[in-house]
Amino acid sequence: MTTELKAAARTALACLDLTSLNDSDTAADIDALCRRAQTAHGPVAAVCVWPRFVAQARAALPAAIKVAAVANFPAGALDVQRALADVAEIAQAGGDEVDVVLPYRALLADQVTEVAEFLSEVRFASRPLTLKVIIESGELASAERIAQATRMALVAGADFVKTSTGKTPVGATPAAAAVMLKEIKASGLSSAGFKASGGVRSVADAAGYIAQAEAALGGAMLTPQRLRFGASGLLTDIEAVLAGAASTASDAAY
Repeated sequence: MTTELKAAARTALACLDLTSLNDSDTAADIDALCRRAQTAHGPVAAVCVWPRFVAQARAALPAAIKVAAVANFPAGALDVQRALADVAEIAQAGGDEVDVVLPYRALLADQVTEVAEFLSEVRFASRPLTLKVIIESGELASAERIAQATRMALVAGADFVKTSTGKTPVGATPAAAAVMLKEIKASGLSSAGFKASGGVRSVADAAGYIAQAEAALGGAMLTPQRLRFGASGLLTDIEAVLAGAASTASDAAY
């Protein structure tokens, strides 16, 4: 067990959005998720749930653990009224953060003005909550489209740009992360953050993104205010590494 891997595990834990977004989620599942969020090694940054579970999660967690919920999820339709309804439900239930899906199919169809208006309306409605914009990088596919979506999210006022819903075949990749981090740096926004989500299952996976973020934007990126990981299974590997055991994930993708 290397010192570097343990350091990555500690960073990943502090920056983890522990997530449950299954169609079959129940109140019991959310209770279990909230218990898992408070580990022997310290708390996660946030839990991420469906809007209908926000009030339950908020009541179950200490204030130090944020409650995030998804909007316009997972399809990412160009449907601002649905997205605004989700945002209102999250805010009224006491949520702290909104993870909204950018209408990526509309962007691929060159509906740039409409997507920009969508993002602007969601940002206005979601203040003062933290807003993470999911660009669905695996569906955008090209570096040019990933860069465009990232820029649009940042111009609209997103606090974070996020790789994926985790519901499409391609989630987070080092290549997409590199493009997104480059755009964050180019924006000059000293508070903008990056969230890797979709297929991040091991500390080794997370370590790669941590190294990328630090190389692109410095050590100031390595806090939950600037870096997040969206995952359901990553915590098991983090706990194993911090306990001094072998990694539980032998198929690290990074």
